Amino acid sequence: MFVIAGHIRIDATNRDAAITGAKEMMDETLKEKGCLHYVISADVGDEGLFHLFEEWESQEALDAHFKSPHMAKFQKSLGSVGVKELKVRRYEVSSVGPLGG
Repeated sequence: MFVIAGHIRIDATNRDAAITGAKEMMDETLKEKGCLHYVISADVGDEGLFHLFEEWESQEALDAHFKSPHMAKFQKSLGSVGVKELKVRRYEVSSVGPLGG
């Protein structure tokens, strides 16, 4: 399994537009084969900050995601929301279990 996690910092005056774009991206991505979890969430304490968390079955599923039409549309829309910082990392997970035992 692969986890993608990070954050996007935008111009806070564009928060509503960013939420609209994030919702569309989430809805389309969750339909993709191999997508286990996908969420873009607006930070409740910082109006210009969004968090990204994804889980994918395989690298092939993730590669297909990057080639999807909605990914291209989302990436293009990032230019209109004034991205100030984009920090996203990929993690390869070898085991998963409950927290605390």
